[in-house]
Amino acid sequence: MPPTAVLSWSGGKDSALALYDVSKSKDFEITSLMTTLTRDFGRISMHGVRRALLTAQADRLRLPVDEVWITKSASNAEYERYMSNALEARRSQGVRHVVFGDLFLKDIRDYREKLLSKLDMVGVFPLWMKDTRKLAHTFLHLQFKAIVCTVDPEVLDGGLCGRDFDESFLSELPAGVDPCGENGEFHTFVYGGPIFDGEIGVKRGEVVLRDGFCFTDILPD
Repeated sequence: MPPTAVLSWSGGKDSALALYDVSKSKDFEITSLMTTLTRDFGRISMHGVRRALLTAQADRLRLPVDEVWITKSASNAEYERYMSNALEARRSQGVRHVVFGDLFLKDIRDYREKLLSKLDMVGVFPLWMKDTRKLAHTFLHLQFKAIVCTVDPEVLDGGLCGRDFDESFLSELPAGVDPCGENGEFHTFVYGGPIFDGEIGVKRGEVVLRDGFCFTDILPD
């Protein structure tokens, strides 16, 4: 039997690709997803996606979700406290690995590994340093389906928020914007693909500007 692992799940394409990669390689048995949500809004942190849609993803992945709740203005100390508590609960069950969908930001990887080392746990990064343009096209080739749920209007046209993550979207990205949005240019919500037991019915609600970002309110259909 492969070692067990928790997968850091944002609901977006990078974590979906990481889960696909690990599931295909069978290097680890994923026992749960771990997702940070913002208590004030009842939504996935950073992505602004409703908790109901996270639950729908988990149902179709046939995996439980470890929900880590933080406040909207959470400090690093608060985030680390609640995340450590959730990870320690899994470690007590014998889990020693955490899978992440990070691509190339070394400071973020270093931060994660430092936190995990305090818990006697190890990070796994199956997508690390892979070509992000190729990864974006691989995501589409595998017939994943996703909506752009968040856009940073400082680097992208806010009108792209709510669009399908597809070849047309990729063709409209300005030079310098990472095709996977690894620098925070945009985030996605995945509602279908080879790892899911059926598509999630969704519809697009209003687009709002909050805290300097454009968010599409994706609704269950």
